[in-house]
This record gives sequence, structure tokens and C-alpha cells, in this order.
Amino acid sequence: MKKRSSGILMHISSLPGPYGIGDFGKGAYEFVDFLDRANQREWQILPLGITGYGDSPYQNFSAFAGNPYFIDLDELLSQGFIEREELENLPLGEDPEKVDYGILYRNKMELLRRAYKRAYRTMGSELKAFYEEEKRWLRDYALFMAIKADHKGVSWLRWPANYKDIHSGAVLEFEKNHEKEMYFHVFIQYYFFKQWKKLKNYANDKNIRIIGDIPIYVAEDSSDVWGNSSLFKVNEHFEPITVAGCPPDAFSDTGQLWGNPIYNWEAMEEDGYRWWIERIRSSFDIYDVVRIDHFRGFEAYWEIKNGSENAVHGQWIKGPNMKLFRKIREELGDLDIIAEDLGFLTEEVHELIKETGYPGMKVLQFAFDPREESDYLPHTYERNAVVYTGTHDNETIMGWVRTVKSEDMIHAGKYLKLSYEEGINWGFIRGAYGSVADLCIIPMQDFLGLGNEARMNIPSTLGNNWTWRMKGNELTDKLADKIAKLTRMYGR
Repeated sequence: MKKRSSGILMHISSLPGPYGIGDFGKGAYEFVDFLDRANQREWQILPLGITGYGDSPYQNFSAFAGNPYFIDLDELLSQGFIEREELENLPLGEDPEKVDYGILYRNKMELLRRAYKRAYRTMGSELKAFYEEEKRWLRDYALFMAIKADHKGVSWLRWPANYKDIHSGAVLEFEKNHEKEMYFHVFIQYYFFKQWKKLKNYANDKNIRIIGDIPIYVAEDSSDVWGNSSLFKVNEHFEPITVAGCPPDAFSDTGQLWGNPIYNWEAMEEDGYRWWIERIRSSFDIYDVVRIDHFRGFEAYWEIKNGSENAVHGQWIKGPNMKLFRKIREELGDLDIIAEDLGFLTEEVHELIKETGYPGMKVLQFAFDPREESDYLPHTYERNAVVYTGTHDNETIMGWVRTVKSEDMIHAGKYLKLSYEEGINWGFIRGAYGSVADLCIIPMQDFLGLGNEARMNIPSTLGNNWTWRMKGNELTDKLADKIAKLTRMYGR
């Protein structure tokens, strides 16, 4: 029988620290200590991949590589690979409560390049061993990033034709002549995984599990599509024929046009879903539990013609369904996977999730429209579920309270017995904790009672997302004690 537990949703980028963005340094270890004091057994994060245009952790240059922004610079300082003076001359952001991705792109990457130049001679054998160990994905990725740098960072679809084909003579010649540039990206991944695994072990030693997050799709501008174009629906010029998104819904009247290439599921089935099995295996190398975003896309996905202005004119196309998950189970055994099953769901999607046995998600913010019956109300839950007050795509609870219709707020107030004395955010948290769902995850912003200034993302918008950071003094013993008491009260 699964044990009831609870945890906190807090992305690495949002951790406090001195270097412009949360990282794997001191602030991360202090957060683990806070989780332990608060009697929390789960730490949920967003995807750890490299962010590109738009800064979204759900659009990465690789489904396997880690984000260089999360590398702890203090370790490179202590090893003499970076000088203190360089940190002063290359600022990483002035606002401690907001990430400036533009400055990080310029200055943190420059700092990492300088560190690499100093480390290259002494670390050759370590980097080579790491490269050989991870070559199945790292070769394509390092080569992709090196060619990208040589073409001033433009998308690979705008490279000369002879570089678009990973198997071309031009690409092999480039690989031979640019080993040092490729190894810069090997160096970054070496430190990323070294530091992340150390942090994860620290959390695991305190009986805290890491819940990772993987997007269902990969970015168009990624080493995944460049290196495996036959596994995607692309034309002879490698351009996506159709792209992913979702139809109009409560979030957007014109739907969400994500623009990700669509998988060629027939080709994937022919090779035994090799790419997906490798992706899931790699994910469980670095996480204890994996949440798969947009899970309904495995049953049927919304496909839109490439070049469309919005996602209104698309069509539902059948996905691989249980064939993929049977193969994953056959190759990797039973895994702790969370199915993100929010949005428009058909009976077939419910059947797929039921057959996998994976828990789905319940979001309290969606529960309180009094005009309709809601299966997001806690009395309707089953045990095999994960309950949230909100996700990274929602308003914070205190933001929601200020913008929601008055009848929804009245319904929520009566149902949860909300009071200003307790705190509206704490009433919502209590409602989630008291539910029968095996797992309860609360965003850090809701524990802190923050408004929409701390919101992580507004779907279908670009700019000013993914930037929130916590203040350095908010992880207090008083807050940890309060969370721990609630956790004990509800047997989590």
C-alpha cells in the first residue's frame, strides 16, 4: 500500500543565492534542510533542461542535457577555475528576487567558458571518461551546440543544408576539427550531473524523494530532432510538417500553439520505442519520480499544420496508447510516474491512465465553479492521485483569490471553511492535505502566501515568465514547524 506523503513544488531557478538564479549551491542544500525540518518527503521541480528562446524549462535544446545556469560557481571558484574578480566584473543580475536570463546568457556562459579554458588541460581524462559513458546522447548534443555556436546561435533549420543532416560528410569533418568546442559542452554537462547527483543524494539521505518533470514533446531547435529526424514528422528539408499544441480551453480562446514537432509514432514503434525508453531510463537516473507533462497526448494529440497562426484549426490524432507503456514496463520494470492529466479528457484518456496505474493530478483551483459538478473537489478523489493547490501554470492561491469570480470564491469559502484568521492560502493547503490523495504537493509560493507577482508562468505568453525567486530569509523555523504540524495532523 502506498504511504501518504506531502512535498513542495519549488524549481531550482527560484532558490535564493548570490549568482542571479537558483543553483546547486548552498541555497539548494538549505532548502533540503528546510524540507526535512518541515517533515516533507517530496521535492518537486520543473524540467532541468537547457532553456532557449522564451526561457521555458519545457522547451530545451536536449531532452537529456542539463541547464548550465544551475551549476554552482562556488565549486569552480574553490578549484581555481574562476577568479573572484571575474565574478565582480561579470554581474549575473541585480534583482535577487527575479532571474534575468539575458544577463545569464552573456555572463554566466562567459564565466563557464573561462573555467573550461583553465580546466581543459587538467581534466582531460575525467571529461573523456564522462563523454564515453554518456555518448549515446552527449555526442549529438555537444556536436549540435558546437555547430550552433559556429552559426551565431541560430536554429539548426537555418544552417546550411550540409549541416542539417547529422550523417553528412560536412558534419563529420566539423566534429573532427572542433573537438575543443564540443568538449566545452561536455565540461558543462560533467559539472551539471556531478553537482546534481550530489544534491539528490543529500536529499535521498534525508528520506526526501525528487519528483522530476519531463515535457511530452521536444523543442524544434534541439539535438533530439536534429539527431533523430526519422522519428519525427518532418519533410525533406527537415522542417516539421505538423506541430503540437492544444485546442481552445479555459486558458486560451485560440488554444495553445506550442510549435513542437510531432513524433512519428509508427517509426518509433518499429524500433521498439528505443528513443522513449532511453529518455525514461535517463530520467530515472536523476529523479526518483517522474511527472510526464501533457499525458493525454499519448492517447490522442492535437496536431496543427506548421505555419498556423494559432491552435484553433487542428485535429485529434491517435497516439501510441498502451503499446508504449507496455514496452517501457517490459524494459524498465514498474516505475513511479505521475500522469499530468489536466485539461480536456475523453473516456479513452481515463482508460489509458487507469490501465497504466499511474496517479493523475487534482488541482484545487479548478474545483470551485458552482455552476458545474467538479471532480477536482476533494470529496471526489481516489487515493491514487496527486493533489495540488495550483501548478506552475496557475495563479498563486492569493493571486487567484483576487481575480476569481465572487461566486467561485463564496463556494470555496464554504467548502473549505476559509477564514482570514487562519489565512486563505492555509485554508486551501489544509483542504489539499486533508484529502484522501496519497500525495499532496504545494507550491512554495502558496506556503509563503504570495500573490501573482510570484506566479511562475502564464500559458500562451512570452516574456516575464519563469523569473520568480524566493527571498533568502523566508525559510524560517516558524514556517517549517507550521508545515510539520499540518503534516502530522493529516498523516502525511
